[in-house]
Amino acid sequence: MFAFGLVAVCTGCASGLNSHQKAELNYYEARGMAVEEKSPGAGAALGLLPGGGSFYGREYGLGVVNLLFWPLSILWDPISGHNAAQSLNYTATKAHVDRIQQKELADLDERLKTGQIDLTEYTLEKRKVDQKYSFN
Repeated sequence: MFAFGLVAVCTGCASGLNSHQKAELNYYEARGMAVEEKSPGAGAALGLLPGGGSFYGREYGLGVVNLLFWPLSILWDPISGHNAAQSLNYTATKAHVDRIQQKELADLDERLKTGQIDLTEYTLEKRKVDQKYSFN
């Protein structure tokens, strides 16, 4: 019974992405804008080693716990490693998309400031940039 409770508690430590975040990451992946900082498959595979999935996903405290509870942690650490890698990829993708959107908007602002485009063109182009990077 203790082991079941421990599994329930530890699997909640790295719950991964919620459904909105998963859909958003899929959206960016489909458009070639996603960043894969860590491989979820590698995180899951490393979860079979003592604390490996958690350490791979930069969840060091959970890694130590999983190391101490190995081999029992094999029940949840592959899931933790997969979810942690997916969360890191989501965060990296959001930062990447924000950077490229801000660069495009800064370029657009510069074109307006130098008179290369007028306010009407600027407004239309800005709307296109916002739509390009917006998930909703």
